[in-house]
Amino acid sequence: MINPYGFYGGLNIEYFFLLLAIGLSMVAQFKVQSTFNRYLKQRSLSGLTGFETARRILDRNGLYNVQIEMVGGKLSDHYDPRSKVLRLSRDVYSGNSVASIGVAAHEVGHAIQHAEAYAPLKIRNAIVPVVNFGSKSVFLLIMAGIVLQMSSLISLGVLAFMGIVIFQLVTLPVEFDASSRAIKNLKNGIITAEEESSVKKVLGAAAMTYVTAALVSIAQLVRLMGLSRRD
Repeated sequence: MINPYGFYGGLNIEYFFLLLAIGLSMVAQFKVQSTFNRYLKQRSLSGLTGFETARRILDRNGLYNVQIEMVGGKLSDHYDPRSKVLRLSRDVYSGNSVASIGVAAHEVGHAIQHAEAYAPLKIRNAIVPVVNFGSKSVFLLIMAGIVLQMSSLISLGVLAFMGIVIFQLVTLPVEFDASSRAIKNLKNGIITAEEESSVKKVLGAAAMTYVTAALVSIAQLVRLMGLSRRD
């Protein structure tokens, strides 16, 4: 029989699931890197670069005011809703591979979400301050609660971490929807049916990193809640 607070000679079962989630997250990170690198070598038949693809889709959706910039790093692509700027990494901005145009189109999907006031995106943006607070203070609160033997501080830390979990969960529909919008726009004269499969593999691998990140956060929350109950 498994003890609810122990597993295989004292290994806490909550800790076991946290390690499992972290392992899955590492696999997902490796998968997205390897998939991106693989399809970075497959030139798109349209010959369009990530920049050209993004500009075409933005203009098609009436988002002429959204600017596109190149940024450093690899897979550092993102859309900044505050300045309405689409930032693409060098491989995506200048590349004309199916990976490049897929990632660029995905980020444009976020710009379209912002323009349409997509509800999950609004919710995610609204809880960013809570997430910022939680990421900086949650473990300080919990450690202080343990050292000072104040359960109220531990509970406050757990509550702050709940905000991070909610953020991760809300991120999932935002990311999946952005990929769906990307495929829809790319199919409109930018990629062929054969290339669609490759783009979906790139975006699918990227989506799994968000799924595993959510699993890690949930596992951490369960671990912290167990700690607060046993304190």
